[in-house]
Amino acid sequence: MTCIVALTDGKKVYMGADSAGGSNDWSITVRADPKIYRVGPFLIGFTSSFRMGQLLGHSLTVASRPEGTDAFAFMCTTFIEAVRACFTRGGYTRKDGERESAGTFLVGYEGRIFRIGGDYQVGENAVNFNACGCGAQLALGSLHSTVGMPMLPEIKLERALAAAAEFSAGVRGPFRIEVLDGQTDQWSNEEKVCDL
Repeated sequence: MTCIVALTDGKKVYMGADSAGGSNDWSITVRADPKIYRVGPFLIGFTSSFRMGQLLGHSLTVASRPEGTDAFAFMCTTFIEAVRACFTRGGYTRKDGERESAGTFLVGYEGRIFRIGGDYQVGENAVNFNACGCGAQLALGSLHSTVGMPMLPEIKLERALAAAAEFSAGVRGPFRIEVLDGQTDQWSNEEKVCDL
């Protein structure tokens, strides 16, 4: 289930999510609660587990990035340690021996998009967009097809989510689009909901 998509212009991060909550071969649930949260200077969109997303959205606290620390290094260390502590407190962390694992989510931070894997690895695409969830490959193909086109970022995300919903049984509208302005650290005043 799920499709989370994000793209950036280097200053703002645009993130979109579907509303599918659970699906199997014969049924699907549409959730009212969001799959994208604003957490301080971060925009977080999750797949894998609503419990994981709720912990990220309502319980995660991350120390500020020390001056002079690279953003990627900060994400790999301070941010991930805060996530691990949050999941442990919330009873979400899975352990196999001494190895911890969780779920997958995207993080917008300072005009960049980071993908956090189930083993807590931090990835950043060479291109300015990313996606996760069962509709990710469909959404990535759609976003690739709009590279260089004169189109609002929100429209690109809506099209990517619509493509994922058209061809994946685990993706369903309505879609939510959120914007994080990395320059002013301001949250967009509008949440856009699309019934595509």
